[in-house]
Formats: sequence, C-alpha cells, structure tokens
Amino acid sequence: MSVARSMMRTVVGMVALATALTGLTACGGSSGKAASSGPVTLRLGYFPNITHATPIVGEAKGFFKEKLGSNVTLETKQFNAGPAAVEALFSGAIDATYVGPNPTVNAWQKSKGQAIKVVAGAASGGVFFVTKPTITSPEQLRGKKIATPQLGNTQDVALRYWLKQHGLNTTKEGGGDVSILPQDNATAVTAFQTGAIDGAWVPEPNASKMVAAGGKILVDERDLWPDKKFVITNLIVTTKFLKEHRDVVKNLIAGQVEANKFINEHPEDAQQVVSEQIGKLSGKPLDIKQVAVSWKSTTFLNDPVASSLRDGAKHAQEVGLLEPIDLNGLYDLSLLNEVLKAQGVPEVQP
Repeated sequence: MSVARSMMRTVVGMVALATALTGLTACGGSSGKAASSGPVTLRLGYFPNITHATPIVGEAKGFFKEKLGSNVTLETKQFNAGPAAVEALFSGAIDATYVGPNPTVNAWQKSKGQAIKVVAGAASGGVFFVTKPTITSPEQLRGKKIATPQLGNTQDVALRYWLKQHGLNTTKEGGGDVSILPQDNATAVTAFQTGAIDGAWVPEPNASKMVAAGGKILVDERDLWPDKKFVITNLIVTTKFLKEHRDVVKNLIAGQVEANKFINEHPEDAQQVVSEQIGKLSGKPLDIKQVAVSWKSTTFLNDPVASSLRDGAKHAQEVGLLEPIDLNGLYDLSLLNEVLKAQGVPEVQP
C-alpha cells in the first residue's frame, strides 16, 4: 500500500472517531469511577517487540487475566507500528493499545483532545540507529536509504529530527538529502541484509538482528535524552472505554504493574517468555542470546516519562509532522497511582 493511501486511511479513521466523540467529556482525575456491570470485552493492542515486553508477559503469564477477573474477556491484536495501532483504535477495532509517544500525540491532536488518555508508561529505551559499518558520521548518510517502521511513528520522528540537527533534510515522500523508506520491521531487516537499505532507526530486537547481519550502531537513542530515559512505550485507552469501565482499566494497569515486576525480578524467565511469544506471532522464536543482548538497552517501568513525550512532540513539529499542540489533559494517571499506592510504591507525575 502506498504511503499516501495509508495516511489517508488513518486520517479518515481519525476524523470518524473525532466526529463520534464530539461532545464527549474526557475523564480526568479519580472521579466518576464507573463500575462495569455484566461481561466486558477488552480489546488490547501491542507490538511483537522487546519494547512491548510488558503486554507480552502480561498476557502470556496470566497477569492480565488474573487482575481483570472472570467478568472480562481479553482480546489482543498485534501491530507493526504506532500509526496502524491508532488507526485501529480510532476505527473502534480496539479499546486500548501499547504505543509510542508520537502516535499518542497524533491521536490526541486529531481528536482535539477527545479520543484518548495515557494511563501508564511501560518501557524506556531499546531503540538504535543501525547502519552499514562504512557509515561513521551523519554527513556520510547523504544520498543513503534509511528505513523506519512507519511514517510518523516514534522512530520515524526521531530519525528525521536527528538528521535535521545534523543539517540533513528529508521529505514525507522519501526525498531530500536522506531517503527515508517506511516499512515494517521484518521487511527492514531483510532489506538491510540484502543491501536494499543502508540502515534503519528501529526498536529491539530488530536493531540487534541488523547488527548480527553486519550492521553497526551509529546512535543509541538513550544518549540523546536526559538521564538516558525516554518513553518508548505507554498505554493509551479511549476516553469512552475509560469512562464506562474505569474498574477494568484499573485492573489492566494492575496486571501491567505485576508484569513489569516479574520482568525486573526475573529477567531471564521474562526473556524466554518474550522469545517464545514473539516466535508464536512471527513463526520463529527469537534467539535467546539475541534477546538477552536487546534486553540490556530497555528499562521496564510504569512511569510514562511525560517530559520526553512533550519534547518528542516538539521534535515532530520541527520536522513538519505535527502542528503546534496543547497536551494539557493528555494524562490520567490516577488509576496507576491508586495501584502503586496500594503497593507502597511512590506515585508518578504527568
């Protein structure tokens, strides 16, 4: 599918949801704790990536199911990148999704602050710019072909902003000093192996796969952020679902907190789970040694690192992928903080 057609589908879906949500009051704070009556189906999205280990472990180890209870049926759907997940959310195909910061901001903007809320963080780090070993400086990227997971996704914005900082321009159509070719991660790995592209700005485990194929890490994105922390994955929920089923969302968050606890306390077991589950989704389990290498660059946490999302939105504006935006009201961390408080863990701030 062409980039233009993909963007049109996303915009149409966003417009449709924004229209449907006109007049809807977004939930904020801890008031209006709606309790679900009768069976509820929660449709949750996530990606088969290391940076989405939280929902992978949460589902596979039963943490979500345990906390959600017998009244809630959990249905999951996998996506390659944020814009596709947001399109599904806006079309009504899912109720919540783990997604990166830039698609989160785009969803907020397109719906004029009506459609979504960020209710928790999930992961930080785990992203690299991998290139052919002969490329050792930004200037050597001139005229090269570089992949990102999807136009407008978090890695796409990060690459364009980094190139601009180094005096290299890009266009949405793939022109400019550096040609950016959005494509799914599996395709990008193959394209790198065959020499069809010169590098990619991608999340784990794809970065490690490219390094194993002879690539070199040109940029560790952690080095571009204060304290090496930036949100790579957060949990967003439609305001409609949050308003109608706050108890379900709280229990989903409780399951996530347990999943992250397991990940941090039992990293080797968690790596095995993620390898097996991604294998089931892709048809081939990940090399466990490769997973262990990828794991080192990713931090699993419940704090959404909101300051990095706000800075990322500014970066998207600077590269022409986002209009100026007011992000006030994007976060509703009240349910997360209720869960953390019950466990004696410090609250997080938006």
